[in-house]
Amino acid sequence: MAKVMILVASVREGRTGLPVAKWVERELSSRDVEVDFADLKEINLPFMDEPNHPAAQQYTKEHTKAWAKRVAETDAFIWVTPEYNHSFTAPLKNAIDYLVHEWRDKSVAFVSYGGQSSGTRGVAGLGETVGFLGMPRTRANVEIAHPWGQFTDEGEFEGTEAMNKSLSATVEEIVEAATAFAAKEQ
Repeated sequence: MAKVMILVASVREGRTGLPVAKWVERELSSRDVEVDFADLKEINLPFMDEPNHPAAQQYTKEHTKAWAKRVAETDAFIWVTPEYNHSFTAPLKNAIDYLVHEWRDKSVAFVSYGGQSSGTRGVAGLGETVGFLGMPRTRANVEIAHPWGQFTDEGEFEGTEAMNKSLSATVEEIVEAATAFAAKEQ
């Protein structure tokens, strides 16, 4: 069975990304894939502290070995990311930079959120990085403007009809990519 990782890119207290990622997880869990929910706040990677270049895969730290194994075992990704100052988060860049080969050829979808721009400038900033890593981007993505009004009294994120349709298309495409990658690796 293919595995898809949902990666929560924000680590702030009270972050919008966690309930948005749980919304993504509810949709993804209805598909025939294994879901790995990766919260960068819980993973808590220090700023890159390996003595060797990640391309060498000569990891010396246990947190790096665990992160490398987790990413290597994943077939595709959905990154849930806000936009900070017209870019993406430092914790996301740090998590990406720990590895090179483990990302290669695995598709990535984006669920972005923010103010008027819906987090799209943050995703645009990731383009060069995922391109270098050889990560194909899905055509479908989810862009959420002003998500703060979309929460239930219990704190769960509820997408609008348009958001749910966009999420369904994104999940469908990433599941297809993950399944193809997993089949190729067997």
